Amino acid sequence: MIYFIAYLFLEVLISVNISSYLGGLMTFFEILFTAFIGIAILVNFRKTLRENLTAVSYDCIDLQEFQSLNLFTLFGAILLILPGFLTDILGLLLQFGVITRMIVNNYHVKSSSCKTSFKQNSIKKDSDVIDVEIISNDASIK
Repeated sequence: MIYFIAYLFLEVLISVNISSYLGGLMTFFEILFTAFIGIAILVNFRKTLRENLTAVSYDCIDLQEFQSLNLFTLFGAILLILPGFLTDILGLLLQFGVITRMIVNNYHVKSSSCKTSFKQNSIKKDSDVIDVEIISNDASIK
């Protein structure tokens, strides 16, 4: 309860200071603009999810960090949709991978190294052999 009251106090202080500097019309446009950004992030969330799945498959992040990164992205998009300058600032910060990794790695130590190369089966082929198909029009060969 005390955190919610502290949040409301900070939100009001920051919103009043910034909106008095920008003016009423620009504050209204800022609220609309950040709401559209938040909605666009939610619509394009599958790209972020794909990137994080790739990082999991290369052992760059573990599953718990994967869940945390995706939750931070979703939570940041929701904060961008909500009106207020403090929520917009926090929502933008949560969209950057550096900030979210600092928050996640503060609580979780990464134990594996990132393996970014595929392990391919190397099959040795003759470099001087050309694969061709011979089609004969000769009717005498059966």
